[in-house]
Amino acid sequence: MSVVGFDVGNQSCYIAVARGGGIETIANEYSDRCTPSVVSLGEKSRQIGTSGKNQMISNLKNTISQFKRLIGRKFSDPVVQQEIQDLPYQVVEQPQDQIGIKVRYLGEVEVFSPEQVMAMLFTRLKTTAEIGLGTKVTDCVVSVPSYYTDRQRRTMLDSTAMAGLNCLRLMNDTTAVALAYGIYKQDLPTDKARNIAFVDMGHSSLQVAICAFLKGQLKVLSVDADPTLGGRDFDKRICQKFIEEFKQKYKLDVLTNPKAKVKLTNECEKLKKLMSANSTDIPINIECFMEDMDVTGRMKRVAFEELSVDLIQRFEKPLRRALEQSGLKPDQLEGVEIVGGSTRVPILKNIIKNVFGMEPSTTLNADEAVARGCALQCAMLSPTFRVREFSVNDIAPYPIVLTWKSQSEEDPGEMELFTPNHPFPFSKMLTFHRKEPFDLEAHYKSSTDLPIKNGFIGHFSVNNVVPSQEGSSSKIKVKVNMDVHGIFNVSGAQLVEKIECEPEPEAMETAPETQKKEEQADGEVPPATNDSEDAKKTKAEEPMDVEQENKANGKKDKNSENKKDEGSKAKKKKHAVKTNDLPIQSVVPSLDKKLLNLAIEKENNMIMQDRLEKERADAKNSVEEYVYNMRSKIYDMYQNFISDADKEKFQKVLDDAKNWLYEDGEDQKKKVYIDKLASLKKIGDPVVNRYKESLTRSEAFESLGRSIQQMKKVLDLIVQKDEKYDHLTEEEVKTVEKAVKEKEDWLNSKWNAQAKIPENKDPVVLTASILAEKQQLETKCNPIVNKPKPKKPEPPPKEDEKKNEINKEEKTESEPKDTKEDEKMSEDKSPEDENKSVDMDVD
Repeated sequence: MSVVGFDVGNQSCYIAVARGGGIETIANEYSDRCTPSVVSLGEKSRQIGTSGKNQMISNLKNTISQFKRLIGRKFSDPVVQQEIQDLPYQVVEQPQDQIGIKVRYLGEVEVFSPEQVMAMLFTRLKTTAEIGLGTKVTDCVVSVPSYYTDRQRRTMLDSTAMAGLNCLRLMNDTTAVALAYGIYKQDLPTDKARNIAFVDMGHSSLQVAICAFLKGQLKVLSVDADPTLGGRDFDKRICQKFIEEFKQKYKLDVLTNPKAKVKLTNECEKLKKLMSANSTDIPINIECFMEDMDVTGRMKRVAFEELSVDLIQRFEKPLRRALEQSGLKPDQLEGVEIVGGSTRVPILKNIIKNVFGMEPSTTLNADEAVARGCALQCAMLSPTFRVREFSVNDIAPYPIVLTWKSQSEEDPGEMELFTPNHPFPFSKMLTFHRKEPFDLEAHYKSSTDLPIKNGFIGHFSVNNVVPSQEGSSSKIKVKVNMDVHGIFNVSGAQLVEKIECEPEPEAMETAPETQKKEEQADGEVPPATNDSEDAKKTKAEEPMDVEQENKANGKKDKNSENKKDEGSKAKKKKHAVKTNDLPIQSVVPSLDKKLLNLAIEKENNMIMQDRLEKERADAKNSVEEYVYNMRSKIYDMYQNFISDADKEKFQKVLDDAKNWLYEDGEDQKKKVYIDKLASLKKIGDPVVNRYKESLTRSEAFESLGRSIQQMKKVLDLIVQKDEKYDHLTEEEVKTVEKAVKEKEDWLNSKWNAQAKIPENKDPVVLTASILAEKQQLETKCNPIVNKPKPKKPEPPPKEDEKKNEINKEEKTESEPKDTKEDEKMSEDKSPEDENKSVDMDVD
């Protein structure tokens, strides 16, 4: 089971995995831990991540970025309309006020939803994780902003499903950071909680959370956010300043050129980072900015802070609201942790210090903390990992209201199910009295803090409701919950009805043991009924009779005795409770199964197209690489291994192949490139093989020669009657002599023949053949020359030794008898003697 955490940001993403007893951050194919949240669609394939960002200028209109801001929103949403103004690609309205992103893909105009684009990004992240882990990735935990609504969370789950991922939990960014902080702390208290504030400011939003830590426990006390305040807003202020400056200084209108605006935005972000570390005047230089003109500018940190006064004031408000909601005072906090790239701005650090009364800490990795927290949560949910016991208690920031149509058909019924900052996951059971099916509708309570225009959560119809047997309203129990993702659901409904049961015949009073024996003797089991379990539950839930209560208290009641007498004359009627599950029809803002399957199929088709295009591009690159490689090497390292005439011919073939690549071979199928490479290697491989053989052939000859000399030395020792080899037979010696003679003759003939061949001709013998001859020699001779000498026979034992052995045997046979006698004596001991020995006190 994979254990992966994905931190998907508006600008970039991070991947963390659990392995080797810790958490690691995975690097992408460019050896970069940060993967840009960019998807570029081209004529043949998609470029996602770093490769997609590289297409921002050349393929601007078909490169999608900052699409996380569009997730789960309607086209008419004011936030969407504001976002569209700054996006270089086209966003269009789809049916039912949905958002569509219009791009050109595979030569055709396509419209993708934001969740489809998010699924494309998840596909790239999944592939990166699989390469890093070397295994298939399915289960994961994904981070989402704490201010995300029910609709946005459902949309994120749809995106993960399209990418073939099983999201175990959608985890709030600040909660993931708190988990990454707390689980490694060994000194957490057991009684009084340690309160820590977490401030996370990323590219597009600000989030604040105040959490309480106890040993093995994390509890979120309050959360607050500004969904529209992030680092990019500060970048825009710098950008706007230089747009006006360049208009006056260079007469260039940047707003008329989208590519120039993207260039300027990137440079302004770099300038902001430099100003965070330096208070001096920082220059900005952009070459070929517009109309082949180079532009320059300068800015100081003080000027930057003056441009961002209103943004700095906005930054302070969520911090104070979060502190107020938690019910804590600044002196009750023991620390403030900051994460997110934008918290590095010095003026923002000062504001945090002023609000919380202490210096913010940077012990956590500002960029990777969220991903690491998600990976930890995934490990805690995985059965394959053992993680320290640590509970996470999160909260939902917005109140949820449930409405329904009342039976009086006057004002609709309404109930606030979940209050602000309510913990989740959490379940509640509601009871309704109805004669017919009824509808429930959940929505967020009207509030100015809600980040979306429409607070609708879902419409739920409870069907198959019928009146009771008496014709009155039936009792309906409805279970509602907020699951681990922070998503609201009506998870079940039951119709509860009372049923009259026939009274059982009065049984004879028998002893329990006698009755049990009779039942066992009979051997018959009464048939099970559908109501048996319900009846048992009812009996357990119903209060005990007065008589039973009195017996339980050890008292007697005359009334109970009278009732018992009356009961013998008239049989009582009994009731049982029966529950029937009711179907629920849900209308929620997420894709149904049919649409989701179509989206999954489309994503799989695009994955296959990407794979085919990559294989085609790799085949083309292999041809191009081979051409350029061989063109230089035949005049360098391979020049002695190819004749001048063949060199000229091969050079012409390589030049023709290079020209073909940029003309007719610019866009060919994979097989064409494979065949082209094979035809080139048919000419070039013999040259390469001659070069490789020249490097290893001499060493192979020497190795074979050493083996022959070793065997000849052994033969000399045999001739000299050496004791080490005097056990070898004459036939074995002849076998060794013959093998050595054959290999020596073969070596001399091949060595002399190879010496007469020039280097630009194929060798007489290959290195593999020489090594094979050596192996044959050693296989045949080594078992003979290493044959061990036979052992000498042992001399017969003397008379005195025989007598000693006989005496030893007799003594050994007599020892067990003594043992038996000891055992018998121990058995004859009385239990009293044993107890006495056990109870003795030893000083």
